[in-house]
Amino acid sequence: MRSARIKAEGAGYYHCLSRIIERRMILQDAEKERLLTLMRNLAAFGGLEVLAYAYMTNHFHLLTYVPERRDVSDKELLKRLRYIHTAREVDMIDKQLKDYRLQKDEAGAEMFKKRFTYRMYDISEFMKAFKQQFSQYYNTRENRCGPLWEQRFKSILVEGSEDALLTIAAYIDLNPVRAGMVADPKDYRYTSYGAALGGSKEARHGLCRLMQSALGGGSLPWGKAQPEYRQRLYVQGRQKGLDPEGRPIRQGFAPEEVEKVVAAGGRLPMHEVLRCRVRYFSDGLALGSQAFVDGVFTRYRGQFGAKRRTGARPMRYGEWLSLCTLRDLRLSPVAPS
Repeated sequence: MRSARIKAEGAGYYHCLSRIIERRMILQDAEKERLLTLMRNLAAFGGLEVLAYAYMTNHFHLLTYVPERRDVSDKELLKRLRYIHTAREVDMIDKQLKDYRLQKDEAGAEMFKKRFTYRMYDISEFMKAFKQQFSQYYNTRENRCGPLWEQRFKSILVEGSEDALLTIAAYIDLNPVRAGMVADPKDYRYTSYGAALGGSKEARHGLCRLMQSALGGGSLPWGKAQPEYRQRLYVQGRQKGLDPEGRPIRQGFAPEEVEKVVAAGGRLPMHEVLRCRVRYFSDGLALGSQAFVDGVFTRYRGQFGAKRRTGARPMRYGEWLSLCTLRDLRLSPVAPS
């Protein structure tokens, strides 16, 4: 029996990851556009905010903020339903809800609303609908059947601190750089940063909200958020120059160099470790300061062995700004991409 997913009490930030079955490279431009549309519509319906994302050829990453659950008025419910239902379906729901109100059946009206509202403000419901709806679209188009995604999605509960949020966001937006697809994250259109620089208002809003959250709140316009966030991507450390074939040279260790440093227990600087594959960001369960992770451990104490006394585990092989995770990964937590 699989263990319960680690979640916040109330509002929380989550880094979610899911892969295509057998890691098939099926996510091309049309599929990524479909995923983006589904993501925006389902997030709007559920009251979630996607702060950073990356859609690759066989997997995706999302950094999502889930607010604390609250009551939703009839008017707001109908507005949100328009993101996931046709106008005709929403009109029918509107009529049924009004019938309950006219009959003074408030209990019936609230029960009817719960058929829709239980899916709001919940990362599991969001991801379930997101993956299912894309599977239905892809399988119908390709005349195939069977599962499309590899196992259940992975999620990490992330502390809402500057260090934790910006480290995860930078890791997500650097995915195409790690994969060797582009030299600069701005040149890949299916990440939050690349889309924001391409003019996407939704992507810009997400990164502005990310910077506001990480830097302690307050309104932050895109013109100020963009250069600050770019610095956090560590692209300023990129080596200048061209290779013999005229392609940009990126600063970074060769795979064998990374393996040598990690094997010796050495620590990689942040701008280098973020270009590696970091399992802490998919398998660490919770990520943040020692106090934050210890608090999560206390709430979920029953999921861990009786001999375990403490929750926070320091992250190894990199300069992690005192970040910790809930799970200690003993097998290659950091490796070349």
